[in-house]
Amino acid sequence: MSGGLPLARRLLAGTALVAGAVALLSPAPPGAAQAPAGAPVVAEALPPEQTAGPARLRIPAIGVDTSLARLGVDAAGALVPPADFAQAGWFTGSATPGAVGPAVVAGHVDSTAGPAVFFRLGGLAPGDDVLVDRADGTTVRFTVTGTSRYPKDAFPTAAVYGPTPRAELRLITCGGDFDRDRRSYADNVVVTAVAV
Repeated sequence: MSGGLPLARRLLAGTALVAGAVALLSPAPPGAAQAPAGAPVVAEALPPEQTAGPARLRIPAIGVDTSLARLGVDAAGALVPPADFAQAGWFTGSATPGAVGPAVVAGHVDSTAGPAVFFRLGGLAPGDDVLVDRADGTTVRFTVTGTSRYPKDAFPTAAVYGPTPRAELRLITCGGDFDRDRRSYADNVVVTAVAV
């Protein structure tokens, strides 16, 4: 553990995502809602042990359709961003999408090659859908409730990573001004969404 900081605080530092780095359909699990033929099966919030891992993230309003990498933390406790700039990743230390609590998904905003997977994330608006396809063939639908931007040195760690009474989602990328000396953006964009 680096500097004795709690994990959530150290995750904040890792959420810096050096984003501009230079800058199945199987039977529904218990509790799953029944859907019309051809529609995705949308599961209700389930305990973590009954919730299949996420496989894909789709955000129609901004054209995102990506498989999900598994993300962890480095030796200092900082969140390690996806290796592929075109792919988002689910932080395995957060809730599984569809289980009670905040599921955290991070992705880069851009790279030296141009826009990355979450380039348009800041353009999401309340009411926009975010779909998480899970390994068991079910899909959890989230509805965006807000989009915010925070300076990295004032990141609201407790609000992003802290417990919630229902299944929620946090989508995180970089934003604001790009500091060429540090090769990092000044802010983080955080989209919040709730399961519906």
